[in-house]
Amino acid sequence: MLRILVVDDEEIIRNILLDMLSQDGHTVHTAVDGKDALEQLEGSSYDLVLSDLTMPRLDGAALLRIIRERWPETLVIIITAYGSVDSAVSAMREGAYDYITKPFLIEEIRLRIRNILAMRSLSRENTALRNQLQEKYDFSAIIGKSEGILGVLEMIRRISIARSNVLILGESGTGKELVARAIHANSPCRSGPFLAINCGAIPENLLESELFGYKKGSFTGAYKDKVGLFASADEGSLFLDEIGEMPPGLQTKLLRALEERVVQPIGSTETLPFTARIIAATNKDLAREIGTGSFREDLYYRLNVVEIRVPPLRERQDDIPLLARYFVKKKSEAIAMPEPEVEPEAMRALEQHTWKGNIRELENIIERAVILCEGNRIGLSSLPSHLRQIAVPDEPERRLPALALNEIAPADTAGQSLKQAVAAFERRYVEETIRQCADDKKEAAARLGISVASLYRKLSGED
Repeated sequence: MLRILVVDDEEIIRNILLDMLSQDGHTVHTAVDGKDALEQLEGSSYDLVLSDLTMPRLDGAALLRIIRERWPETLVIIITAYGSVDSAVSAMREGAYDYITKPFLIEEIRLRIRNILAMRSLSRENTALRNQLQEKYDFSAIIGKSEGILGVLEMIRRISIARSNVLILGESGTGKELVARAIHANSPCRSGPFLAINCGAIPENLLESELFGYKKGSFTGAYKDKVGLFASADEGSLFLDEIGEMPPGLQTKLLRALEERVVQPIGSTETLPFTARIIAATNKDLAREIGTGSFREDLYYRLNVVEIRVPPLRERQDDIPLLARYFVKKKSEAIAMPEPEVEPEAMRALEQHTWKGNIRELENIIERAVILCEGNRIGLSSLPSHLRQIAVPDEPERRLPALALNEIAPADTAGQSLKQAVAAFERRYVEETIRQCADDKKEAAARLGISVASLYRKLSGED
């Protein structure tokens, strides 16, 4: 609903609009002329001003000019007599949103209000979408602090200002498309579209028509002209994913397009220029593919003006906790549940895994863990069995305290069962570990390879 100020020197008009708009749920105030309206505008903000054009002291045209200068976000609709339409049109040129002639219909006013509400809703949606896209694809979306990923971020910053072709190399699941979108979002092409196609997922004849387009009647089923992705990505970026899977015949046509900066639609004798930036990606070793004749060397050098290598997750061990917590937050929010905590032993298992599926595999495992976790904590039991088998790392800061048995073995174990003696030994061992960790129970639990909850149970003798 809107905050509306009705400005008219005729009391009957003010009262009609006040009653009608208030019944529709809007917050409505009235003013008897332009001077009165300015005083109210000084004290409060309004979405819309409905103002008569002809008024004493300060007329609607002067009021409009002041509002446009001082409160540019406030919309103004001018109400005028039929014979003063020319003045209303002039007010439109001055920045009025619309005008209405007297005598007006109530439904006519309501229609203008609905249009404003729809416009405001669309504007907010567009703003939210832009913010989401910026948040999703700016540098902050690439999470990590490892040397490898910081190098990728630095490369993106340096090349984003140009329109040079980029080749992104990396294993499947490392986030190559995310890097491509970050390049686009921070480049001179960002006002244009970002279009992506997987060159390995589409048959050769369909891939050619998708890339270059075709003319009506050029083949069976071509019932109308089709604009290809090269032309559709005009002033934007075209992302050719899995370029290493492109058939050799199509590689030749792509090379010509990149060299001449034109494309020729199927069935056409004419060429079309394109301005899109080309970003390609592959998980293949293109040098090896060139050696076997599967990939054209000249196309490789045409695509590889700038090369970015995205490191696999196993080379980014420092980033695993950051990524894991990010996915925990994302997945828990998606199912409207409290964000669970990842227990130390579960995090160590994640850090030691080889991650053949890279970030995509980590995201899937975290999603499973969030769904299956109990007590709002992700422990080893929440992880797949092959991760639960991973040993606790033997890092110096993780090693258990080197203690002589006679330092911690209880002296009064005589006559106790083995179970009782072991429990007493464990309790003393836990206490000594806590002491060596300066009473930091989280760190002690991490060194012992148990959860904090298990640590407390052993201290109390319940475990």
